[in-house]
Amino acid sequence: MKICRYDEGRIGLVEGDLVYDVTAVKDRLPALAWPVPPGDLFIERLEELKPAIQAAKAGASSRRLSEVRLLSPVATPSKVIAAPLNYHAHVDESLADAQIHNNVHIAHYEGFKSPVAKFGVFLKAATSVVGAGEGVKIAFPGRRNDHEVELAVVIGRRAKDVAAADAMSYVAGYCIGLDMTVRGTEDRSYRKSADTYTVLGPYLVTADEIADPGNLDFSIEVNGEPRQRANPRDLITGVAELIEVASHVYTLYPGDVILTGTPEGVNTVKPGDVMHARIQGLGEMDVAVR
Repeated sequence: MKICRYDEGRIGLVEGDLVYDVTAVKDRLPALAWPVPPGDLFIERLEELKPAIQAAKAGASSRRLSEVRLLSPVATPSKVIAAPLNYHAHVDESLADAQIHNNVHIAHYEGFKSPVAKFGVFLKAATSVVGAGEGVKIAFPGRRNDHEVELAVVIGRRAKDVAAADAMSYVAGYCIGLDMTVRGTEDRSYRKSADTYTVLGPYLVTADEIADPGNLDFSIEVNGEPRQRANPRDLITGVAELIEVASHVYTLYPGDVILTGTPEGVNTVKPGDVMHARIQGLGEMDVAVR
């Protein structure tokens, strides 16, 4: 199942190039009272809502996917977790480019088996999350602002101290992630947490539709120019291991997002550019920079 959010927060079932308006299913969600528990209630209840979503399609109006303004498929993640330097070629690229590492978090392993083992994972502000239709607003004009395309993993249920062997059962689905960043000396979480610096989309593809999330070709172009191309099979620390690492430190809640890392080819974008990102099985999206 492919689920999107669009326009003013409507819920869509995506089939082919059509979006069926199934917003009425939100009325099945329980009312929330303060203090509101962390996480995204729709993602938490997604499995039990699937039959209602499918049933709602029968009488639903539809529009072409290209005609709607896509929001983030996850409305209220409690946090966004990201993996640093998780492709070997990007490690090499970072070491070779002083503007990328800038003497911060240089990726020498120094006896560690991976950059994640050395540095751990890091957090991005939940307020940085937007959808493809909202675009990216450059928050640091005059500095190098880079695109980083990644496989994004959306957690479906509460998880704490999860073993890698059990980790995939906690996944609700997947989408394309853009981990935008400005280069500089500030802490990584600060440089990557500006509003609009986490783009998720075009929709959430539920886990049952993706047989092997570790083998999906993905790429990004900027104004038609190829920039990055890779496959998660080349991840240094895989999806299951990232969930294990993250859940050891943080309690994961439904709707939490794990950005799995970006490959080589990161480069700058500026206002007026259009990024075109795609991941096999997860769709493709155009994201404008302003």
